[in-house]
Amino acid sequence: MSGLLAELDLPERGVRIDLEVPAGQTCALIGPNGAGKSSVLEAIIGVLAPAHGHVVLNGRTLTGPGVSVPIHRRRVGWLAQRPLLFEHLSVLDNAAFGAASGRPRAQARERALNELERVGVAELAGRRPGALSGGQAQRVAIARCLAADPDALLLDEPLAAIDVQGAAGIRQVLTERLAQARQPALLVTHDLIDLWRLADRVLVLAEGRIVESGTVAEVMRRPRNQFLAHLGGRNLLAGAALGREALQAGDLVVHGVGDTPLATGDATLALIDPAAIAVHLTHPEGSPRNVWPALVTGVEPRGDAARLTCRADGHTLNVDLTLAAVAELGLAPGVEVWLSVKASQVLLYSR
Repeated sequence: MSGLLAELDLPERGVRIDLEVPAGQTCALIGPNGAGKSSVLEAIIGVLAPAHGHVVLNGRTLTGPGVSVPIHRRRVGWLAQRPLLFEHLSVLDNAAFGAASGRPRAQARERALNELERVGVAELAGRRPGALSGGQAQRVAIARCLAADPDALLLDEPLAAIDVQGAAGIRQVLTERLAQARQPALLVTHDLIDLWRLADRVLVLAEGRIVESGTVAEVMRRPRNQFLAHLGGRNLLAGAALGREALQAGDLVVHGVGDTPLATGDATLALIDPAAIAVHLTHPEGSPRNVWPALVTGVEPRGDAARLTCRADGHTLNVDLTLAAVAELGLAPGVEVWLSVKASQVLLYSR
């Protein structure tokens, strides 16, 4: 079989998963901190030994009963959160280290220089890692990983150390390479742009287990846990259906629109865009079916806009407003308000 198979039981990390990544597919592992994402990558690369399970790449067993292939012989490219460059080597020799296996030294250095040029740091080839910024060092680590032509790629927050403008260019390099190389790849990220640009499929981890999977569009359209909703910038309320068009979440009743049949008592979720929520200092007049008293607990400026955090009947709701509206209403932590949202702007669906 062409691709990556991993069945891992890591009791000391609380991780137990079974995953398959076909050749040519990039699968994103996402979830809150401590969910087990990095542990999965470390077990595949060989840093962690599972209590039970196996890792198979293109039909070759890397980890299994009586089998533990050394890290340097796995042909798995691992881009960790830290660059992990060799301080005694130049940038060029660091990048060439990945390409050296099975190649003459001159050919490895030529390949490394090409990769350094692609990620925009070829002019730094003669420097030592100590003379690099964090973003430059990460670019060198990416070049080293790609120059090795691995049979699989493990990318752990690959762009976290690179500024927003530079990340766009590196993201394009990775997009092209993943499309050309046709190897299986696992991507750990908290960046929604990385998901949309790089991932074909998403696995959501929580407490060491896969709790959701699908394409990026599928899991983001109907998130089923708070992490996914937060990643997409939306509010998610969980409760029980009150018929087809309402949800009871604790003391909060939410009216919405369900595009699938819902029966009273069904475990149900309500998805609300922060921009769909209006804020009032007094009970609003008019037709909104959802009107809730709330307390402002936070105001975070975001350019010309602001993100309000409010508590309504024990639930946290995010609201997006213009800075002008925040100033006009005098909104600040501790201010009591009323929140309203039209039922047509609330999506109800089965949990």
